[in-house]
Amino acid sequence: MAVRAMDLFEAYMQGKLPMDEGYIVSSFFKQDSAYSIYEVISYSAVKDLYSSGDSLTFQTNGKKMYVLVEPPTYPNKMIEPYCREKEHLVPMRFTEANIVVAKNQTRIMYNKEPQQAISAFTVLRPEGMNFAFLFYSLPDVFDSMEKFFAKSLNHEAGVPQIDATKTAKNIAELCSKTLTWPKDE
Repeated sequence: MAVRAMDLFEAYMQGKLPMDEGYIVSSFFKQDSAYSIYEVISYSAVKDLYSSGDSLTFQTNGKKMYVLVEPPTYPNKMIEPYCREKEHLVPMRFTEANIVVAKNQTRIMYNKEPQQAISAFTVLRPEGMNFAFLFYSLPDVFDSMEKFFAKSLNHEAGVPQIDATKTAKNIAELCSKTLTWPKDE
């Protein structure tokens, strides 16, 4: 059975980071609440890769999508995500987001369309309970991402299981339609 996903920085250290195509999911969990930010990046045809102690920079184009989870008690719900304080900021407007309100009033937002990262993007080394996973471009990559999001939204972000499962399915479908790269003929 092929490895479907692994820690991004381990993959880099072990020389198992594909340069042709891959998907990276990073998390940014807040210590004192269930406020959670996920960043999903797809990349293709890496020209170069630079490592510093706390990050990896990919010299290539990328497509980014954000998933934001706000707990019901989040006090700044009315402020656009791109205007929030640094630790809560997500480069997305309400009009650019699919918005789901879970049965426990947790609000989940994710991009309708990916953002383009032109020429390069950087992934920070995760700290604490955060992570950065590399998903290999296998035929079932979006099924793997769906299972991952269903579990993480429920366990780490506090989204009820039924809402986490449904939202994960929608996120994976959107990723499969918008984050892929054309294959060379």
